[in-house]
Amino acid sequence: MNEPLLLSRMPGGRPEIFASIQGEGASAGRPSTFVRLAVCNLQCSWCDTAYTWDWRRYDRGEQVLALSPEAVAEAVFALPPDNVVITGGEPLIQRRKLVPLAATLNERGYRIEVETNGTIAPVELAPFVHQWNVSPKLAHSGNAGLARIRPEVLRAFAAHDNAYFKFVLREPADIAEVDAVLAATGHPRERTLLMPEGRTAAELAGRSVWLAELCAREGFRFSTRLHILLWGDKRGV
Repeated sequence: MNEPLLLSRMPGGRPEIFASIQGEGASAGRPSTFVRLAVCNLQCSWCDTAYTWDWRRYDRGEQVLALSPEAVAEAVFALPPDNVVITGGEPLIQRRKLVPLAATLNERGYRIEVETNGTIAPVELAPFVHQWNVSPKLAHSGNAGLARIRPEVLRAFAAHDNAYFKFVLREPADIAEVDAVLAATGHPRERTLLMPEGRTAAELAGRSVWLAELCAREGFRFSTRLHILLWGDKRGV
């Protein structure tokens, strides 16, 4: 029997599976169905989904729902987009349990993206994923260096030509850390996106101009956060 997946639970009790547009990264603007998993192995200070892992601030029993891969698939099938974004939390904590869901979605012609912090190698899940959105965390995230940056794992992702690295920058000096990660992993700049840190439109605007100029100058791709600009810091959109 397939093991149940741990999903984020929306207020009201339903799993956090919803249709929207991809708000950031290489597929920004694409209609997508999001499947938000619970639990994470990092603790980013600016995380906008802390309800998936911070059990000091949130009640795990209220925030987490166990659901079979079959039930998750049925919820996905009920929504229009054929691009599925598996996000979290950190999805690869549940990578083995995700294989039955990913295989079922592949068989039905769905395209799968996985959002990950890049600390856990994909291994079993890799054959089923069309795009990896890898977001290594910089020092301003508040995570310890050895926990947030695993060069050997990032090199494994960099070897996949369907992997995109996405870095959240708070200030121009953060680019030094980005350069160090790319040097250590061999990941190409043309598949590297830089995104401003921000949970409001004002915060994004305040960091976007200098970051876009840096991208143009240094050969990186720029990403904003469309969902924040459209709906603010709101769940399920």
